[in-house]
Amino acid sequence: MRYYPVNLNIKGRHCLVVGGGAVGTRKVVSLLECGARVSVISPEVTDRLNGLSNQGKIKLELRPFKESDLECVFLVIGATDDEILNRRIHGSAEKRGLLCNIADRPEICNFILPAVVRRGSLIISISTSGRSPAMAKKLRKDLELQFGQEYKVLLQLMGAIRQKLLSQAHAPEAHKPLFESLLNAGLIELVRDDRREEINRLLGDVLGMEFTYEALMESMDSDTDFSTT
Repeated sequence: MRYYPVNLNIKGRHCLVVGGGAVGTRKVVSLLECGARVSVISPEVTDRLNGLSNQGKIKLELRPFKESDLECVFLVIGATDDEILNRRIHGSAEKRGLLCNIADRPEICNFILPAVVRRGSLIISISTSGRSPAMAKKLRKDLELQFGQEYKVLLQLMGAIRQKLLSQAHAPEAHKPLFESLLNAGLIELVRDDRREEINRLLGDVLGMEFTYEALMESMDSDTDFSTT
């Protein structure tokens, strides 16, 4: 199987998880972290899912799944230990053209979920195309050691720089050599060690003296889209 890699925007989208055990709970938490509107259907659920329901963070229905539950759903995840039910969910989702993932059953999914390393806006996804989740987990742990929290700060800084450049009517195609200069000069190491004076000196040399770490980070808007190619 050759999968098409994609980063999916599910903010505000209605996502359904069928199954309320440990696996279903993990799926719900990851969906919430990405801003989805989450519903859970299962006769029994974990204490954490009950808590999320009581806090109004998810819609919870303690009952068996029925096909009509897929109406107005963008994405569905089957996380039950009932093979027949999982295949029913898959079949019903396929008829409706929905995105469907069945936990640990890549053969009845139209998308699979990678192992993920998150550092703020940095998302590193690892997939073995369903062949070895253990290998994906091992690679994720290795990458977590390689990419520390400094990458979260670096991307906040780079995003703020991009926002300021765009506000000054700089052509987007002119940004690439500026960012490459910053990175090639060791900006990530300076951020990792929190060497503010050297960061500001580098920013001034490459971008101009009006670019300072403190001012850029203060201007940072976490809701701004800084996506590039």
